[in-house]
Amino acid sequence: MQGLVILFCIGIGLSIDAFSMSTCIGLLNLSFKKMFSISFIVGIFHFIMPILGLITSMLLTKIINLNTDLILGIILILISLQMLIEYLKPSVKNVKLSKIGIFLFAFGVSLDSFSVGLGLDSITSNIFLASTVFTICSFSFTFLGLSIGKYLNNIFKRYAYLIGTILLFCIGILFFCKSL
Repeated sequence: MQGLVILFCIGIGLSIDAFSMSTCIGLLNLSFKKMFSISFIVGIFHFIMPILGLITSMLLTKIINLNTDLILGIILILISLQMLIEYLKPSVKNVKLSKIGIFLFAFGVSLDSFSVGLGLDSITSNIFLASTVFTICSFSFTFLGLSIGKYLNNIFKRYAYLIGTILLFCIGILFFCKSL
């Protein structure tokens, strides 16, 4: 039981960045179906990445040194630039996050799950239970963030989109600078 509580605490910790960044993306005023699919994809990435991290750690423990903060920073900056380009286009009524943008977002917010996976075998021997817990947490937090972002969009309209773009860019710069 204590192990499950620890896994949920880790899952919540891993999902906080997905929550904050999905709040920004929620400003796009997405449909329920789109919010669900984004949350689902983020959840799937949070299932796969710890497993990949564990496999990587078993195969290449001392050879590879990934800087996840740098990778996440670059991905967030690219997504925010894509959002800024969409914002500056004359008709911003139906801005859509591309499929590539969704996968980049999901990959970016799940990189920390990969790094947790590198040492997950020291936390639990049941990697599938851990990945399932991470999936549940990340799906829930992402959907909540998207919902809050959509609510804020209804209040602030077009300015909320620009604020979300700026916030995503700033978060990307923060992670990029943190990696240096």
